[in-house]
Amino acid sequence: MASEALRNQVAAKWQDAFTRLNRGAAGISGLVEFSKAWAVAAEFLRPRELGAPQKDFNTQEVRGAFDVLMQCRMLPMLLESFVENMRQNQHLITSDVEKYMAEYETASPAPQQATGDADVIGRLVLRLAEWYLAWAPGGELGHTISSAYTVAFQTHVFSVLPPAFARGFQRLLAATLALATGADPDGRGPPSARDAQLWPAFELLGLADRYEALVAGVCYAHIEAHVREACARCWDAPMLAALREWMAEKVVPWMLLPYARGAKTTEEARTMLQGVGSRFDFHVCKTLCDLRHEMFDIVIDYPDSTPALHDLKECLQRVDQRAQLVQELRRANKRRLLHPGADTKDILTQYVSLIRCLRIIDPPGVLLFKVADPIRRYLRDRPDTIRCIVASLVVDGESGESLVDDDEPIQPLQSAQVDDYVDPNWEPEPIDAGPDFRANKPSDVVSTLVSIYDSKDLFIKELQVLLAQRLLAVTDGNYEKERRNLEILKIRFGEAPLQVCEVMLKDMTDSKRIDQHVQAQSLSVVHPTIISRHFWPQFQSTKILMPGQLREIQESYARGFTTFKPDKKLRWLSHLGSIRLELELQDRTVSAEVPPLEAAFIELFSEEDVWTVDDLVARVGLVERPTALKALLAWVERGVLREETDDGGAQRFRLLEHAAEDAPGTTGMTAASSRAALAAEEPAGVLSVQQQQAGQMKVYWKFIEGMLTNLGGLPLDRIQTMLKFAPGYDRTPEQLGAFMDAARREGLVSAKDGVWRLNR
Repeated sequence: MASEALRNQVAAKWQDAFTRLNRGAAGISGLVEFSKAWAVAAEFLRPRELGAPQKDFNTQEVRGAFDVLMQCRMLPMLLESFVENMRQNQHLITSDVEKYMAEYETASPAPQQATGDADVIGRLVLRLAEWYLAWAPGGELGHTISSAYTVAFQTHVFSVLPPAFARGFQRLLAATLALATGADPDGRGPPSARDAQLWPAFELLGLADRYEALVAGVCYAHIEAHVREACARCWDAPMLAALREWMAEKVVPWMLLPYARGAKTTEEARTMLQGVGSRFDFHVCKTLCDLRHEMFDIVIDYPDSTPALHDLKECLQRVDQRAQLVQELRRANKRRLLHPGADTKDILTQYVSLIRCLRIIDPPGVLLFKVADPIRRYLRDRPDTIRCIVASLVVDGESGESLVDDDEPIQPLQSAQVDDYVDPNWEPEPIDAGPDFRANKPSDVVSTLVSIYDSKDLFIKELQVLLAQRLLAVTDGNYEKERRNLEILKIRFGEAPLQVCEVMLKDMTDSKRIDQHVQAQSLSVVHPTIISRHFWPQFQSTKILMPGQLREIQESYARGFTTFKPDKKLRWLSHLGSIRLELELQDRTVSAEVPPLEAAFIELFSEEDVWTVDDLVARVGLVERPTALKALLAWVERGVLREETDDGGAQRFRLLEHAAEDAPGTTGMTAASSRAALAAEEPAGVLSVQQQQAGQMKVYWKFIEGMLTNLGGLPLDRIQTMLKFAPGYDRTPEQLGAFMDAARREGLVSAKDGVWRLNR
């Protein structure tokens, strides 16, 4: 049985509840009024089906009922009752969701019906918004009831939406963005995307907040698509500013809908969009950086691609993709540039363009240092790199083959210097610089190219060879271009290393003066170029003995020279130069300007009409047989000689006094001999640097042979150290290694584990 204390407590509670509900009214009139107010409020909040006839309520009556319930402190109980009633009617919302989602999921996935699928989602959202507004209690009833209703409604909606809704909602968002940015000018998108109530419906249902990641993803995808469409392979115009203008005019108005929904003023909207706008601007820069995997082609198109480089520079300041840019460029260079099929001149041209491009993107030069290292190592191993660099330095301006920009100032070669830490303008190296990086690397292109090698002596020697070839090729006596090039090279390399070149140029002018003096004493048909033997590069050792009247002309001129210069003697290089001949045959006269070897051969035919190749070579001197055949073939093509074979099959040539002369036994050259003759190259006048170095290294072979004989196997660095004691040895370890590899190919030495041994 209940105790007296419990009965008293229950009685007190009952009396308190009665007093609160009756509100001090007479009798139970207050309870009756409370009961009527409860009935009115409950009926007003009761959820109904859409389309059901709306009951007419007196606003004053409803407000009075809620006031009574508030005085009785029964609003929480009313809210619980309302939520329970709504829960009992939620099957209506669930059935609508299932119906629309079934329509969406059974729709054909064909591209032409894709917009219909998104439209189903749009109609579902608008339908749910109708349910929300139909069951909403109204804001005048207080924030507590409204917020409780919103939470309960959204919780149920989110619980019944299937996973497929997210995909459809994403497509619906994409359609609204395309419509806002003008990407759907024909209006092929879903009709619901154009409904003005769609975004308010998103707000009512809380979809913009729940699917915030989808909203951002749709915007990111749209930005990426637009950047790829507008900027792919478009390098001749600045694109970043245009992209930001497009963002401000097209995308930002759409961004106001999900990200600045509660903004009442422009300043407030700007403040709300500041963070998300920065994210999307970052994505614009990142997408543009990702698109510039075309960097190799951008470098090829320089300087037309300069605007793209400035855009990339600004993007890299926002997006940390420097490492990806380096990796992409190194891969592209290895695949498309650094292979045997690429010409050295093309590699150098691309390297120079790369230098200029990366200096625009990264003035400190960190990116250039990382990207250019494989190119420099590859060029260092190519035998013709120095020749191509030197040729570009002395090329004619109108040829367009120079690696140096005409607008680039001419300045002395620069070299990397040690950091001066007491310099008040000193700056530390960039944070991503490697341990071997130096911020004060050579800045001009020529210094960068020359720095591929450790010493500039190789360039000086190549300059001497190239200048010799160009001077000997001049036929009109005008050496102004060569003189101008030499003055420019003096600025770059200094005057002292180019003293030999100055002597070579002086020899050409002195030669003309000496020839005029000799011609004044005794007129001669020969006009030789007289050079100083000790200052010019080595020439080919081919010795041609000019026969007949050609030799007499040489000797006559030499006597006149000795008279003028008693302390000097001429040594003829008969394989160089050209001779203008006029052959008087019985029925015609043939005029031609030919090399000395061809002139020597045709002079011998003045003694006899028929010669074999061996007899001609024996009379002329040390001439290789393919070279001799090529010279004779030239006269055959002019119709002066004819090739024959005698009864023994020996090859011989006959002088044709008559052009129509033809005789049995004429076979012409065999296919093999023709190919050999045509493939044989004319002997070069000046030895290249590689040929000179190979000849000089043969002198040191005896030293190397003695080392390996007396000491056994030696590593390359030990051989290099010991060779430094030999007089005049100045080769680098790389050059010595190349020479040892050549000796190994000839079978003279062998190498195992880096140790070189003689082959016994």
